[in-house]
Amino acid sequence: MKKLFFAMMAAVAMMSSVSAQTKQITLEDIWARSTFRPQGISSIRSMQDGEHYCILTRNGIDKYSYKTGEKVDCLCAFHDPMRKSVKPMPPIESYEFSQDEQKVLLSAEFEPIYRHSGVSTYYIYTISDGTFQRITQNGKQRLTTFSPDGKMVAFVRDNNLYTMSLSSLKETQVTTDGRFNEIINGTTDWVYEEEFAITKGFYWSPDSKKIAFYRFDESKVKQYSMQMWGELYPENYTYKYPKAGEDNSVVDVLIYDLETGNTRKLDIGSQNDQYIPRIQWNRDPNKLAIMRMNRLQNKMEMLQADARTGEISTLYVEEDEAYVEVPDTWMFLSDGKRMLFTSERDGYNHIYMLTGTQIFQITKGSYDVVSICSVDEKNGLIYYLSHESSPINRELYCIDFKGKKKTKLSDKPGWYSASFSNNSKYYISTFMDANTPPVYTLHSSNGKLMKTLQDNADLRERMAEYGAGRKQFGTLTTSIGTELNYYIILPPDFDSTQKYPLFFYVYGGPGNQQVTNSYGSSDYYWFHMLAQHGYVVACFDGRGTGGRGAHFKKMTYRNLGKMECEDAIEAARWFGKKSWIDESRIGIFGWSFGGYLSTLSILKGHDVFKSAIAVAPVITWRYYDNIYTERFLQRPQDNPRGYDDNSPLNFANLLEGNYLLIHGTGDDNVHFQNAADMVTKLEEAGKQFEFRIYPNKNHSIYGGNTRLNLYQLMTDFIYRKL
Repeated sequence: MKKLFFAMMAAVAMMSSVSAQTKQITLEDIWARSTFRPQGISSIRSMQDGEHYCILTRNGIDKYSYKTGEKVDCLCAFHDPMRKSVKPMPPIESYEFSQDEQKVLLSAEFEPIYRHSGVSTYYIYTISDGTFQRITQNGKQRLTTFSPDGKMVAFVRDNNLYTMSLSSLKETQVTTDGRFNEIINGTTDWVYEEEFAITKGFYWSPDSKKIAFYRFDESKVKQYSMQMWGELYPENYTYKYPKAGEDNSVVDVLIYDLETGNTRKLDIGSQNDQYIPRIQWNRDPNKLAIMRMNRLQNKMEMLQADARTGEISTLYVEEDEAYVEVPDTWMFLSDGKRMLFTSERDGYNHIYMLTGTQIFQITKGSYDVVSICSVDEKNGLIYYLSHESSPINRELYCIDFKGKKKTKLSDKPGWYSASFSNNSKYYISTFMDANTPPVYTLHSSNGKLMKTLQDNADLRERMAEYGAGRKQFGTLTTSIGTELNYYIILPPDFDSTQKYPLFFYVYGGPGNQQVTNSYGSSDYYWFHMLAQHGYVVACFDGRGTGGRGAHFKKMTYRNLGKMECEDAIEAARWFGKKSWIDESRIGIFGWSFGGYLSTLSILKGHDVFKSAIAVAPVITWRYYDNIYTERFLQRPQDNPRGYDDNSPLNFANLLEGNYLLIHGTGDDNVHFQNAADMVTKLEEAGKQFEFRIYPNKNHSIYGGNTRLNLYQLMTDFIYRKL
């Protein structure tokens, strides 16, 4: 630790010699001018031959060679001057190839529904004759997807599932009972979208003859209403939101046969208190795999249904004393008999192969695998990302099916992702670290660098001009001996003989990580701006966060907030003992779960924290959705103390410092109800505080000048109160 500290001091001393020449970061730079926005490569798609890939640009879809990294063709030009008779195309937002790569499905004019879902206008581009055809005829569609044979598409409109023949554009309505706030076909309800990260709820069979799809009956789910302002008489937006302990949607899985027009409902047990977070077809077009979890999510089953008979068999069962995570990966190999999946069954997230009833562990060790990037069945190799070198790094590895031969492909510490070619011969790597914006490079499968595609050199120079890039990492040890990772950003003219106010950023949350060796978001520059104004900025990952195995993550089970708050207070005291920290000026800021933690910390740690900012905080887990909350706390009727012992509502009388509470009234995720009740409790306790609402804004509080306004508000509060 001392070595790290002295290295930090040396680095800061070197930077301070040029600090007078660096430009001052402003909020307008961050939120209005996009001064620090990195360049990227959009929507990389490998082509079937594994030798070419495509990217999406404003002007079209360009085809590149993996061998050279050079552009070889424009497969689709969105604005061809020769097509004078065709109405100009709106900006294209995504694309998908048919399996034979003769057609391209294009989407445009996206309108959001919730955080991940929305409706779009769709077009088909035929490569052979260069024609565009609008296939959205009767209203915008959701989740439009090619059939494997490329002859049809399926989509959702108004909560019903449809198919369409691409030769005639004739629609066939598969379901007819879809109705807002009652029945959903082919997509998911709010809570599945938010907590299981799934919006697509239908899947073509490999032979294009069947479609498996979800049906949600949310008629018994209680409604939540938000008033939307702006008109003479404000409107109420009402939707189904199952809070902790409340009724869920009844979820069925059905299979529609295109040839007969018949639909079969699968018998997957009692639907009232279970979840179906994933379904997928096996390579066999008559076998559908279904993932089923119980209400408390401590038992997960992988089932297989026979599409012809409806017979259900069990492939795999996993149970845990706390909860079972939905696997990051579960995929069948080409023989349809072997399946790769990830699991925490040995205490860390690792890759396993299931063959019949035999389970073989491929990766092993005291580290978490993040995800599988590609599988080369021909050579028996798996390419994956993991935290093997450190929880703060995410690096690329290759291992054989037997788990014996492992190769590290990433050449330096940092945060990697990788997009592989269809044959796993090449990959495009995205590398970043704490002070390096994304670098896109092309590699052969053995890790050899073939070409740098985008290095964001201009942004790196700009960062140097503004003195950004000073994030340093370390560890602290709490009074009970728990080692926690942190990062710190010191003022550019740091002087260890002076005292500085400390500003903490926190999130917390089970499995979440904020202390990562990765390039930050816009907050990264806001923190550097605060450092330029004389603040030390720090962030830590306390107990319950991710990247350190199941035990570390699950130790907060049934008691959210207790350990996280204890760690926040301990971290503040640990830093407060530094000679260069003014322990009377320690502040804390967080958003969502972080807002919950910052609120709880200034209440329980009122003798430590002078100021706190909470944006869109959960104030009581009784108000939050049941999939997330019950996974970590069980139901309120099972564990009432877990819900109440660490709710800020019960500690409002402890507020002594400066508290800024911020919430959007249109927040469909963490409801404004949380802030309203916190205000009531603080008023009842006779406490003064600052409160800002953003009318109609959702959980992200953005749109127009909103983000700039929000950060002006928070910055002013920090300057006044810290």
